[in-house]
Amino acid sequence: MNLKLLLGALTSALLFSACSTSFLKYDKADQLKKNEEFEEAVKIVKQPVPETTEAAPAETPAPVPAPEKSEPVKATAAPTPKAVKKTPGKKTPAKKSAKTPAKKTDKSSTSEAAVRQPELEDSVGFNGRRPVVDPFREGEEVVHDVHYFKVSAGELRMKVEPFAMVNNRKAYTFAVEIKTSSLFSTFYSVEDRVETFVDFEDLVPRVFQLHVKESGQLREAKMLFDTDKGLATFWEKKVTKEDGENEKKETWDILPYTQNVYSAIFYMRNFQWETGKEYSFRVGNDKENLVFSGKALRREVLDTKLGPMKAIVIQPNITLKGKFKPIGDNFIWLSDDDRRYILRIESKIKIGTLISGACSRTSATTYWVFAFSERHRDPEQ
Repeated sequence: MNLKLLLGALTSALLFSACSTSFLKYDKADQLKKNEEFEEAVKIVKQPVPETTEAAPAETPAPVPAPEKSEPVKATAAPTPKAVKKTPGKKTPAKKSAKTPAKKTDKSSTSEAAVRQPELEDSVGFNGRRPVVDPFREGEEVVHDVHYFKVSAGELRMKVEPFAMVNNRKAYTFAVEIKTSSLFSTFYSVEDRVETFVDFEDLVPRVFQLHVKESGQLREAKMLFDTDKGLATFWEKKVTKEDGENEKKETWDILPYTQNVYSAIFYMRNFQWETGKEYSFRVGNDKENLVFSGKALRREVLDTKLGPMKAIVIQPNITLKGKFKPIGDNFIWLSDDDRRYILRIESKIKIGTLISGACSRTSATTYWVFAFSERHRDPEQ
């Protein structure tokens, strides 16, 4: 997985010398969002944003508890029937004994349910496909300051928005937003957003929608993962200053339990990340089927604007067509707790290093807010 997909938009400001303080103007901008083929295949019904009040916190998905071992039920002997006195001249009809057939135990289905698929993924901390402790909370938002050469380049937001129904299946709504700072916007403006819908039961993404609004381009992209057919479909419409209008559609086969590049950012939070251990899962992007692998290098206390925070340092890599392909000096810091917030991303580029770090963190469900001047602790911690 290429972390530059998250931060690369901000580097565009370094590639343009002419000042451009506004977004690209296009008379048919509304038509970019229309996609009849996608709309026929996908029906998304978003839940309304819950009102955040202390008396009625937003509903959160209940953690799935680990299955308890049920003890075998011991058969108890039926009580001895009392003797029935016979009345002369009358015969007592014999009662027919109804035997209950013994239930057959399907051992094969039980063992299959206990094994987590796919096999390349670690199963510690999971009950089948679901995590035992759900790290996501509706209303969660982590805000990063993105810096380039110690200059604020913009802001990165990672959100868990209200649940949605995608083709009548409950789904998480994960969103990533990136916006240039006022300084960088004098050279190149960026205001991008992507939302990906991940099935609540099997944690597989069904859809993502990308909205790009920049000085040099406007772009609308959509992707559908048809898990029944094992097929990915990608649509893109864009207009640029240099090339004008452009449109494309791509399809390719995907393997079961494949993430997209945006859901992967959230999906990695489900794992335990023990030091020295490597974790892997599948990612499909740009007509390629990749394997993301990340190794937990160490645990450390990360110095942030929110104060010192315990963190796990992870180095990601990818495998393409069976060949290991390191993606350079890229690192991710996850909070060392059961929520696994992304606290920091460091990505080396050709000129310098992009660094994003948490500057605030909010959750509508637990009402914790981290700010520069004060810190309200989560009552659950």
